[in-house]
Amino acid sequence: MVKLGVSVYLNQSFKEQRDYLQTVYENGFTLLFTSLHIPEEDASLYAGRLKEVARFAKQQQMELICDVSPQSLKYLMIDEDEIIELLDWGVTGLRIDYGFSPEVVATISTKMTVILNASTLHEEDIQTLLEAGVNQNHLEVGHNFYPRPETGLGRATFQQANKLFREKGFSVMAFVPGDNPRGPLFKQLPTLEDHRDWSPFAAFIDLFKGESVDTVIIGDIGLSAESLEQFRLYAEEDVIVLRAKAMNYNEEIPEIHWNRNDVARDVLRSAKSRSLNLTRSVDVIPLHTAARPIGTVTIDNNRYGRYQGEVQITKTDLPADEKVNVVGHVVEDDLALLPYIEGGQKWMFKWV
Repeated sequence: MVKLGVSVYLNQSFKEQRDYLQTVYENGFTLLFTSLHIPEEDASLYAGRLKEVARFAKQQQMELICDVSPQSLKYLMIDEDEIIELLDWGVTGLRIDYGFSPEVVATISTKMTVILNASTLHEEDIQTLLEAGVNQNHLEVGHNFYPRPETGLGRATFQQANKLFREKGFSVMAFVPGDNPRGPLFKQLPTLEDHRDWSPFAAFIDLFKGESVDTVIIGDIGLSAESLEQFRLYAEEDVIVLRAKAMNYNEEIPEIHWNRNDVARDVLRSAKSRSLNLTRSVDVIPLHTAARPIGTVTIDNNRYGRYQGEVQITKTDLPADEKVNVVGHVVEDDLALLPYIEGGQKWMFKWV
C-alpha cells in the first residue's frame, strides 16, 4: 500500500498545526514532511519547532522526512558528521537537496533513509553514490512540488524519470495539492502540472493507481473533512468515495457498490444493485429519462425488463434513454476518479 504524508511548515508554530497533524494521523497518514531551508534570522525558532514536530512524530510512530542542505544544518548548529543525531530528535529520513558529497550521503544512508532529489538526479550520479558505498536499501527518490502555475512537471517527463528510478530499484515520492492553498501564490503545490486544480484525493489516486508512486505527500497544509473521509475509507476499506449531487428522486440507491468484473466501456455497473433487485420486489417507474453526460448516476427503470434496478455511472457522454432514469451527478472534482474504478473496485456515494 502507498505511504501517505502531509507537509509541516516551520514558519508556523507547532501548536497551530498540532490538531491538524493529529487528525491526519487518525485518518491513515503515516508520514510528515518538512523543509529545513531556514532563513538565518529564524534559525533558533525553527530548530525548536522541528524538535516539537519530531517529538510528535516519534510519539505517533510516524516517519519524519526533512528537506535539508549543508547551510540549513549550520543554522541548526549541526555539523555534517553529526547529522545522524537528528535520529535522536525523531527524524527518520533526509531529502538531500544539494551540496552533500557522495561520501557524506553514503554515511547518512547507513543509519537513516535518504531521499534523492529527482529533479537533479542523473544516472551517473547514482553510479557515483553506489561507488561511494551508499546503502541502496535506504535510498529513495523524491520529486519537488511547484508553487508557480505552468511550472509543474509534464506527465511524460515524470514517467520517463520514474522509469529510470524504478530500474535502479528506488521507490518514488511525489506531491499532490491540498484543500487550502499555501501562500504567497495560493496556487497549490503539486508535482504534476496536471494536478494543479485537482482535488487532493483524485490527484492521489492518479499518482498511486495511474503512476504507481510509492509515497504521496500533500504539499499544502490543510485537508477538508470530505477529503479526509475519502482518504480514510480508501486506506481502511479500499472504498473510493464519490461525492454526488442527487436529484429530487425517491428511489432508494444503496451507498456501497462494486464494479462488475467484466468492466464495461461506457459505464460503471453496480454488481450490488443487480443482486439486490433479484431479492426484492422493485418497480422503478420511468422518471427523469434525460441525457447522461459523464458522471451521471442512473438506475434502469421497468422498461428495461430484467435490468430494472441496475445502478450505473456514465464514464462518457451518453444520450437520453427512456429505459434509464437519471438519479444524480458525480461532482466535477471527483470525475477524475471514474477511470480508476476497475473490476471489483468498491465505491460509495456521498450525497452532497
